[in-house]
Amino acid sequence: QVQLVESGGGLVQAGGSLRLSCAASGRTGSMYAMGWFRQAPGKEREFVASIRSSGVTEYADSVKGRLTISRDNAKNTVYLQMISLKPEDTAVYYCALDVIGWRGSASSADYSYWGQGTQVTVSS
Repeated sequence: QVQLVESGGGLVQAGGSLRLSCAASGRTGSMYAMGWFRQAPGKEREFVASIRSSGVTEYADSVKGRLTISRDNAKNTVYLQMISLKPEDTAVYYCALDVIGWRGSASSADYSYWGQGTQVTVSS
């Protein structure tokens, strides 16, 4: 089994920054992709960013230039650095693990394991 634990969420003013972390443990294997998704109240879960086992990244258009995904393989941890935050970034943020490392998918259906989520609230 694989466990994912997110941290780093909180309340921030518009224009501020936050860094989310997601620590993976258990039988992760050595080649996996990671993704960040978010879900705002009353909306469907949406893709934010992904990073393949190779380090190649993908982003949703709405976050390009403001959010950066990275990973530390030695720590089995993935990060989401968020700058220039906007009220519309308010959501519960989830990290997810895809056992197919080359995929870097934007589809939540491709991810086998999910964290519990961390709340990010951006005030105007």
